[in-house]
Amino acid sequence: MTDKIDVLEDGKPLSYTYADMMHFHGFGYPGGVAHAFKVMQRAMPLLSPDGPPERREIVIRTAFRGPGGRDAFEMVTRGLTEGRYMVDHGLEKPERGNILERYVFELSYRGKTVTLQLKEGHVREEFIAVSRKPDRTPAEEERLVWLKQEMADRLLLAPAEAVYEEA
Repeated sequence: MTDKIDVLEDGKPLSYTYADMMHFHGFGYPGGVAHAFKVMQRAMPLLSPDGPPERREIVIRTAFRGPGGRDAFEMVTRGLTEGRYMVDHGLEKPERGNILERYVFELSYRGKTVTLQLKEGHVREEFIAVSRKPDRTPAEEERLVWLKQEMADRLLLAPAEAVYEEA
């Protein structure tokens, strides 16, 4: 398993670690950054099996709304700035339940598209309940901070293939 995401910009190599992405994002949504990191680890070899893809040619559509994921994709691909990153509610899979329904990512590169979805067991039901609750108490906010970091830590220990599967 690689601990970085490799891409090219005009043929020149760039590498990004999870820590790099967190420094770009800030520290509010480590779980979302970790999800995007795992998605890119899984998708890049499928999209470009002969080597790193050109970052400015990658298109991302997702049902995932989190700012951590958005910022991680932006850092690696510049997709948000250049209009190649889109949140598409039509990609949601409600049949997978409220925990998994939004963890769907479609990445395209040079005519090839890969759709990935989160495997079961990587997001706690408590996380979904607390994160979507309006008017959280200070204790709930503190618990949410812990849940986000705990999820990120677990995701980072797992191989990308164990976290995301082709849909």
